[in-house]
Amino acid sequence: MTKVLSILGSTGSIGRQTLDVVRGMPVRVSALTAGANVERMAEQIAEFHPSLVSMATQEAAAELSARLTGEDRPVVLWGEEGLLAAATMPQADTVITAVVGMVGLKPTLAALKAGKRVGLANKETMVCAGELVMRTARTHGAEIIPVDSEHSAIFQCLAGCADRGEVRRLILTCSGGPFFGKTRQELASVTKADALRHPNWKMGEKITIDCATLMNKGLEVIEAMRLYELPPEKVSVVIHRQSIVHSLVEYVDGAILAQLGVPDMRIPIQLALTWPHRTASPSAALSLFDCPPLTFAAPDPETFPCLRIALEAAKKGGTACAAMNGANEIAVAKFLRGEIGFYDIPRLVETAMSAVPFIPNPTLEDVLEADRLARRFTAENSPR
Repeated sequence: MTKVLSILGSTGSIGRQTLDVVRGMPVRVSALTAGANVERMAEQIAEFHPSLVSMATQEAAAELSARLTGEDRPVVLWGEEGLLAAATMPQADTVITAVVGMVGLKPTLAALKAGKRVGLANKETMVCAGELVMRTARTHGAEIIPVDSEHSAIFQCLAGCADRGEVRRLILTCSGGPFFGKTRQELASVTKADALRHPNWKMGEKITIDCATLMNKGLEVIEAMRLYELPPEKVSVVIHRQSIVHSLVEYVDGAILAQLGVPDMRIPIQLALTWPHRTASPSAALSLFDCPPLTFAAPDPETFPCLRIALEAAKKGGTACAAMNGANEIAVAKFLRGEIGFYDIPRLVETAMSAVPFIPNPTLEDVLEADRLARRFTAENSPR
């Protein structure tokens, strides 16, 4: 049970919902980090009184410092140094990693080396360096509790399963995003505004676009492989529009266990803080009499090629996943700025993956270099 908490990415969607959960718990917040949202960070400091905070840039940190007064003002850091300090706060027993992108890798590793429980909401960490992350957790006796709703569901459905040989497959559910049922022709001219209209969840822009392309589900397949140490053929995806069944585990005897609940991220966030216990939640309970009929369908990797690309990277392994993830982050940013079209995202990602040298058994330095090269290539090139 968490007593003292650090939150990396406290002003984002997951970070804010984590603080909402903490309001109803006897948990002290020791550190908060954010990107550039100085105003929201100042509000969080006034309410939760952390002893350390960090912003992404020196300019944002200086602006925040100028706003803070009083003897109990926190230490203000910035950049990677601040993230690492927040991840390794001696007082904290749990670290929620809710930052977006590869920036979360080093602080996640640092938290694990410090023996913290990590509530993992940064999927890129596992996608790019999952084997290293799991090895670090084992070496230092640290605990990883997934925060993503799908991986939390798998985590719960695997509780009590000591032998992974009993698992036939993991089944990750997927809402299908805003474009389920659309054709390639219909999607050729969709806009940023169209892609940001997720039917069930309110999230940050980057992850919402990944849901629209289905790249998010491809990333989750890779994450599940690493978290639960299963081969790619034992992880599958099913479209479930209602987002009530959050994922399932099929066992070799034919039994399928599922975790159901309302689409509210506060439920898996709270479980990451309280596991192996459960406490009353601020979230509404699922009413089986009021929820809609539950439907399931196969995904369409031809209309949504990002899913196909991610599954191919999962099978290839090595630095392929890091190159894919880095290229996708830059391509999505270009789409959000209106510089490229919807289908230019998979084109750029696939081209970048071909351009980055492949290393089958990478070190951390190899992973970071593949990420750097893929980002640079995607930033400097146009879709072919």
